[in-house]
Amino acid sequence: MWACLGWAARVCTTLLLAAVTIAPAKPAVADDIRNRQWHLRFLNIAEAHRHSQGEGVVVGVIDTGVDATHPDLANAVLPGIDLTTTGRVGDGRTDIHGHGTVMAGLIAARGHDRNAGVLGIAPKATILPVRVKRYLEPGGRVSEGIEWAVRNGARVICIAGSNDSTGTEMQQAIEAAIRADVVVVAAAGNRPDDRTVSFPAAYPGVIAAAGVDQHGNHASVSVTGPEVVLAAPAVDIVSTYLGSRYSHGTGTSNATAIIAGAAALVRAKYPNLTATQVIHRLTATATDKGPPGRDEQYGYGVIDIVKALTADVPPTPEPTAGTPARPSVAGPPHDPVPPAPPPRRGIPIGLLAASTLTLGLLAVAIAWYRRR
Repeated sequence: MWACLGWAARVCTTLLLAAVTIAPAKPAVADDIRNRQWHLRFLNIAEAHRHSQGEGVVVGVIDTGVDATHPDLANAVLPGIDLTTTGRVGDGRTDIHGHGTVMAGLIAARGHDRNAGVLGIAPKATILPVRVKRYLEPGGRVSEGIEWAVRNGARVICIAGSNDSTGTEMQQAIEAAIRADVVVVAAAGNRPDDRTVSFPAAYPGVIAAAGVDQHGNHASVSVTGPEVVLAAPAVDIVSTYLGSRYSHGTGTSNATAIIAGAAALVRAKYPNLTATQVIHRLTATATDKGPPGRDEQYGYGVIDIVKALTADVPPTPEPTAGTPARPSVAGPPHDPVPPAPPPRRGIPIGLLAASTLTLGLLAVAIAWYRRR
């Protein structure tokens, strides 16, 4: 199910989304919204925006659509597609559930009245909304949405949802997106509904997003597993919501959107990097948490967007053509590769010849001695 969309069926702290909404009736309220975006300070977004704001990068949001009328999303949402209606009526810029609007705000909201309202991680990126059903299914409309987003210019794809099973169509769509040089980010999943890293996050080459709290520690709602690649804020996250309102919620959906925004910043700053190299830059500069190196809670660590934009990161080898990249292959410095064994040294040819001649002379001497 959607990684943050359990609120419609039940109010649950681990799956809460927009259970509390705040109407921005006065500028002071909107200013308070910006102050409540603790993840902006945690990630030092003010400094990150000195280096990149996501200019020119299109982020495909495979979700419930996006309410493009929200003032904080003005001019940030492109015409997309609605795959929930017969005949594909609509362009994805409507949302009756709210989840997609929340994700879009975390990625590319631009606020209003200078410092009021929600600010996204990549406020100069643009959202390409692909409206699908509320729940991810093996294959089906989600895989079709991924393919459509790739064909229509998405450089980053955010799939803030999960499913417990795999499907051939879904896997093929993910692999095709990776071959098309698209960075794909998906939610690792939320406890208690998810017990392991769910699909499509578990597919090779996808950034499986786990969550952390305000202290940078593993969020209890976030599932764990060897497929986790990166972690980002996921607890009490404020974003845009339906009807010019705001929401706060907890779940790995939030971490997914934040990491997608970070990927957009890197793609804008380094337009010549491949998707694999973008992922490598994000993993190589992440703040290592938990056991040294990659682990099942944080993956390679908590994203450090400023370092991802400014650090001197050695390039990583590209995967074999036609093979989806695994982020783990592009491992960061704190996940060392065992050194190669020293080369085996052979016997010099001159020494070998001399030894052979000596043995021959010795054999002749022994034979002569025996005849005597």
